[in-house]
Amino acid sequence: MKVKKPLSPITLPVIFFAGVIALGTVLLHSSFSLNQRSISWLDALFTSTSATCVTGLTVVDTGTFFSRFGQTVILCLIQLGGLGIMSFTSLTFYLLRKRVSIADKIAVGQGLLHDPNFQLGQFLQRIFFWTMIIEACGAFFIFIQGHAKFSLFSAVFHSVSAFCNAGFSLNPHSLVPWCSNWGINFVFMVLIVLGGLGFSVLVECQQYIFAMIKHPGGRRRKLSWYSITVIKTSLFLILVGAFAIFFAENIGFSKHISGSKAVLGALFQSVTCRTAGFNTVHIGLMTNASLLIMIILMFIGGAPGSCAGGIKVTTFRVLWAFIKAQLKGKTQAVIGKYAIDKKSLSNALILFVFAGALIVFAVLLLNFTEGGDIPHPQAKGLFMEIVFEAVSAFGTVGLSTGLTPRLSDGGRIIITLLMFIGRLGPLVLLVSFQSMQKKELYAWPEEKILIG
Repeated sequence: MKVKKPLSPITLPVIFFAGVIALGTVLLHSSFSLNQRSISWLDALFTSTSATCVTGLTVVDTGTFFSRFGQTVILCLIQLGGLGIMSFTSLTFYLLRKRVSIADKIAVGQGLLHDPNFQLGQFLQRIFFWTMIIEACGAFFIFIQGHAKFSLFSAVFHSVSAFCNAGFSLNPHSLVPWCSNWGINFVFMVLIVLGGLGFSVLVECQQYIFAMIKHPGGRRRKLSWYSITVIKTSLFLILVGAFAIFFAENIGFSKHISGSKAVLGALFQSVTCRTAGFNTVHIGLMTNASLLIMIILMFIGGAPGSCAGGIKVTTFRVLWAFIKAQLKGKTQAVIGKYAIDKKSLSNALILFVFAGALIVFAVLLLNFTEGGDIPHPQAKGLFMEIVFEAVSAFGTVGLSTGLTPRLSDGGRIIITLLMFIGRLGPLVLLVSFQSMQKKELYAWPEEKILIG
């Protein structure tokens, strides 16, 4: 008698995400979710995938097309997707006092923490508790700063969407009406940054701050090398991105815009395009230079174990350290006080190549579906829009130049798959790659080859 093998821990999040997307599709297609309108199964699937994968790309206006029930469904999908179905399931098992296997424990650890050796129950309780606290505080400040333009439900919706880095908005123009409101912009930026740092970094920062408050004059607890690397790299990308976007949008162009508004707009776009999807300016009216800068930031994304997508800031930092070491003729890629191990370096390179190849392939397919029969002189600008859309979907960002509602059925299917792969693909790829690795007990003879 054959004994069925249990599911691999890495297949569990894929199955759960697919299940939630399917359930969300059915609910969003029902008449209860719609404001006396109808929606195709493909558009319902697209919206459900975008919400569950916390992307934010939309083919219909969320605020007017869907009823309050439909908006609540989207809100629940965003929350589930942001925290991760895997962590929610493990938390449920823990609260029901059921045993969680060692394999599942390690899988959750790899998905949420850089260190798989951790206390599962205590950590997941902290995730749930601090997520609720941060989102509640965000909703409160959005409500009081919104000048009566955010209802209580709208404030909660936008707070959850911001912290989970989803980018869904109940306003047809996202946050453009608040482009000069420093209070609203600041609240959203804080929520987006916190959601993109990673749960392990948030927990460690919480412990660090509490230790400072409890023992102000005593010996302070230090942040780990990993958390420092994530925070410094994230801050670097935000500041450099803001400066680059400000320069591309305002230097040398005769735009009648105040200095403070220009600075705020550049800073907000630098924060949001790393994975959040909100916008305070019309993306389709930005310069090609700005769009290219934003594509790079979207490709990088946020931190591992966070609500963010992309190849992650740690991958970017490792690759940058590797390039720097190679240019200087050094054998080790060093970040701070530590050198990167070969396994992490190979994972970073594989992930970078995989993501780049996937986006190139998706862009090629989208050029067939969206403009395959259009000659180049008539399709100027379409290529940039397609590249922007593809990277936004893979990075689970949700920003668009306006192409999303105009996508063909084939294009919508490609973007849907790209959002799903972008959310789960990198983790599945790395774990699969590690499981296939075998230590060779021999070495091939080496030979030089001309390069360049």
